[in-house]
Amino acid sequence: MLKKPEEFGRVAVLMGGGSAEREISLKSGMAVYNALKNKGVDAVAIDVTGSPIEALNGLKIDRVFNIIHGRGGEDGVLQGVLEVLGLPYTGSGVMASALTMDKLRTKLCWLGYGLATPEWYLLKDENDLDACMEKLGFPVIVKPAQEGSSIGMSKATNREELLKALEVAADYHCDVYAEAWVSGKEYTVALLNGEALPVIGLETPHVFYDYEAKYHATTTLYHCPCDLSQNRELQLRELAVKAGEVVGVKGWARVDVFIDNLGQYQLIEVNTVPGMTDHSLVPMAAKQAGIDFEELVWRILETSLG
Repeated sequence: MLKKPEEFGRVAVLMGGGSAEREISLKSGMAVYNALKNKGVDAVAIDVTGSPIEALNGLKIDRVFNIIHGRGGEDGVLQGVLEVLGLPYTGSGVMASALTMDKLRTKLCWLGYGLATPEWYLLKDENDLDACMEKLGFPVIVKPAQEGSSIGMSKATNREELLKALEVAADYHCDVYAEAWVSGKEYTVALLNGEALPVIGLETPHVFYDYEAKYHATTTLYHCPCDLSQNRELQLRELAVKAGEVVGVKGWARVDVFIDNLGQYQLIEVNTVPGMTDHSLVPMAAKQAGIDFEELVWRILETSLG
């Protein structure tokens, strides 16, 4: 563990980007930047509005704290640029970032390892609806495979809603799939340097934990410590670590999972650049583990040293 902030050199906090999660990234980025400055780190805040190469051009930078959510920052593209530039950076590498940005292919990897995830059906156009209904029934949740923050997601309880949900998700120009609706409780597990932080239980009066519930609603409840027994929480934490290892996650991440009404764990997705706003879950889990926000940001930055 580094003791002196100057050992990091000059740190570029990359935020913003061009994805649908830009607004959240800017909030996360400023929180991270302020925390680093408070810890004495020589940090510079950079809003990436176009090419990250142009954003970094002419700056003497020693490493990068990547807090760009979504496509362009979380999908391996930025990681590849930083590899070519020879700049160390926080979080997962090119392969894991690209893989986990695609929720559908992440599910395939988990299944290949024998980890449970809800059934799904790939929706290419309206001709797939009947086969999807036959396989999954209703309700389902329709998702664009490469968006985060629940953007573009809709619940469908009949054919008309399924078609509408497909049309909404298709606007995000990536694979769209319907996933079997999981009745049960939703949890999230933050990972930091290969270890799981305390589990957070999520509860919302919304139809599901959507964008509004994540970032704006005052009715969303976060339970940390959660309602699980000590043994059950340990199992869930171990599962989250394994789920991250299977897809090659490094540094820090967050794994979302349901426990269905039969008590079965159902893995949903991985976020390799989780939010760091005042509504965000990783800081909440870290706090429960006795790690304040500034210390959390420091520890994440340390992952760029590996």
